Amino acid sequence: MSMTREQAPRRQAPQRQGFGAPPVINPSGVVKRLLPRTLFGRSLLIITTPVILAQAIATFYFYDQHWERVTNNQAFGVAGEIAMVIEQLGRDQTPEDRGATLDMVTRTTDLMVTFRPGERLPNWHRQHLFGILEHTLGRALDEKVGRPWTIDTHVAHEWYGINVQLPDGVLHVLSPERRLFSFTSWVFILWMAGSSLLLFTIAIMFMRNQIRPIRRLAIAAEAFGKGRDTPLFKPEGASEVRQAATAFLQMRERIQRQISQRTEMLAGVSHDLRTPLTRMRLQLAMLPEAQEVEELKADVAEMEGMIEAYLAFARGEGAEPPAPTDVGALLTDVVANVRREGRSVELSLPDTTIIVPLRANDFRRCVANLVGNAVRYAGRAWVTLQRQGGHLYVLVDDNGPGIPAEMREEVFRPFHRLDSSRNQATGGVGLGLGIARDVANRHGGNVLLEDSPRGGLRAVIRLPV
Repeated sequence: MSMTREQAPRRQAPQRQGFGAPPVINPSGVVKRLLPRTLFGRSLLIITTPVILAQAIATFYFYDQHWERVTNNQAFGVAGEIAMVIEQLGRDQTPEDRGATLDMVTRTTDLMVTFRPGERLPNWHRQHLFGILEHTLGRALDEKVGRPWTIDTHVAHEWYGINVQLPDGVLHVLSPERRLFSFTSWVFILWMAGSSLLLFTIAIMFMRNQIRPIRRLAIAAEAFGKGRDTPLFKPEGASEVRQAATAFLQMRERIQRQISQRTEMLAGVSHDLRTPLTRMRLQLAMLPEAQEVEELKADVAEMEGMIEAYLAFARGEGAEPPAPTDVGALLTDVVANVRREGRSVELSLPDTTIIVPLRANDFRRCVANLVGNAVRYAGRAWVTLQRQGGHLYVLVDDNGPGIPAEMREEVFRPFHRLDSSRNQATGGVGLGLGIARDVANRHGGNVLLEDSPRGGLRAVIRLPV
């Protein structure tokens, strides 16, 4: 059943968010963005999260069960002693009796108590308390004493001042901080923080040692993908990491052996085919000139060209090791060779020198094939070198007929030609682009075809730096 153009918006309308609608938040996406991206970070998070949770639970339990209870008991003890002193002072009839009571309290307790008759608390109102200890002591004074009071936390270092309004004066009490606060809580907190920091440091050292073999394996695999040798790499670390490293070494050996066997096989095929082709050429040279003879000579020459091109395409990794290469100088040599043939090529290089590890001869062949294709099928070519982020780009533009977008991947196949624009008369056997992509792949990069701003085709060589 078909759908009209008027029906399509109505079916899609319920999926749209209206103006002012809140955005849809994916919780899993938020969690993924918050989690570390590296294996080291995630492993460390797995190890430290239970430790931090255990420490937090223990600290909360200690605060709730020990610190608050001990502080509450000590504050109520001090408030109870103050209430006892106030009650005893109320029973004393003479100033001498009150003095004796105050001396006894000072002598038998840690409190320093003085009484000032006739004094009033200036402008007394309910005091705003900020600390947990002050709140606990104020609650204890309300319950035990039940009279107007003030707390002075700045009376002296490690001393608390408590002033209580009595009917005939003010009772001044100095209490040491140890009577109100348990210092074991600080020791416990420092112990928890110190042990957590120690465990966290040990976890970091352990995880770094465990992650290092994985990182080396990743570096070796990346280097091998870019065509670089890693002779110093060896399996190490945990058994699973050793197993992965051993599998990588075996895979690398099989790939290298396969490339070597391919090169040897093609060398043998080349030798075997050149011999009968040479005999055919000699026999054709001895025949009288005729139209059929000339056609056979052309076929023999074409076969020799195909063999040479295929050997260039499947030459394998070769014995040339990657070496630091000035890419700008290499492109200058390629463009100079093309200009000597009478072709029009423009070269654009950056201001800074770019040096990367390359197989210079292979990369020169790659660029030469692309530039050769550009000048062969177009009037002019433009070569540009750029570096963006972690990649190196070589752009080869022309103003020719180009290649249709749906056929750009097919032209990388060996011996594939577009007869509509690139036929036998123009030369080539359909291996230039295949050789270029093969060389770029051996360097860890790729060759892509795009529309050129010059009106033709753009070939892009992208290599990791």
